[in-house]
Amino acid sequence: MLSAGDFFCLDKHQFKGLFNGTDYVWEALPRLKAFIKEYLEPNIKGIRKGGTMVAKTMALYEGKVIESGFVIDESGKKAVVKKDGTVLDGASIVYEGSFLMDDFIQIGKNVIIEPGALIKGPAVIGDGTEVRQGAYIRGDVLVGKDCVVGHTTEVKASAMLDGSKAGHFAYIGDSILGAVNLGAGTKLANLKMIDSPVVLNIEGQVYETGLRKFGAILGDGVETGCNSVTAPGTMLGKNTLLYPNAAARGYYPGGKIIKVRQSQDVVDNMEDQHGRG
Repeated sequence: MLSAGDFFCLDKHQFKGLFNGTDYVWEALPRLKAFIKEYLEPNIKGIRKGGTMVAKTMALYEGKVIESGFVIDESGKKAVVKKDGTVLDGASIVYEGSFLMDDFIQIGKNVIIEPGALIKGPAVIGDGTEVRQGAYIRGDVLVGKDCVVGHTTEVKASAMLDGSKAGHFAYIGDSILGAVNLGAGTKLANLKMIDSPVVLNIEGQVYETGLRKFGAILGDGVETGCNSVTAPGTMLGKNTLLYPNAAARGYYPGGKIIKVRQSQDVVDNMEDQHGRG
């Protein structure tokens, strides 16, 4: 019920090792920093050139930095790099005006780093991911394949597994996200107002996490509405919907709907609903 496999499909997942030896999914959070250190293969030194702001648009292709002689074709759904009329399959684009704060950053294939994005290491950015204008990756961050770290979205000490999307104005702190979609303005609060570790009370059993900072665990298929909030230590099972403006706290099994009704949070069974409102 509370293991990583209960929340995420980890078969052949690139970050599966993060959860090795854990009984409860939140136990991966204090292991995140060490896992990234072992996993990380930095590859952006040739782009930084000793500075923090990228001075000119460059491409990463087959482990090499390409500074000139290429064009960026933005006519399709996603920009691609071309050289001599041929698409460089797998080439990543780091746009002028983005910020790479140190060398401890790994950028995968087909990644796009837009102008104004800021990345602090250690950080891993997986294949096919977009880090959009104004995004802020604060370090100790794993981002999987085909993810979106969107405009003014801040991520710190967290893992976004494959297919995780936070397109607009989100805060993700000390959290683990599966293949989810966060509505604009979603905030995953990670620090209790009272100075004490997060304690979970799930179906009458108390779990001492020992974590002072613990944001949220969002299982595969979770969707949050605009301006929704989760309290520290919130766990949403697979395919749970958190409606706009609603606040969630505690543990919710999969397939639930959490919404605001007359200023109170109400949890409904998915099967009782005919639509998403």
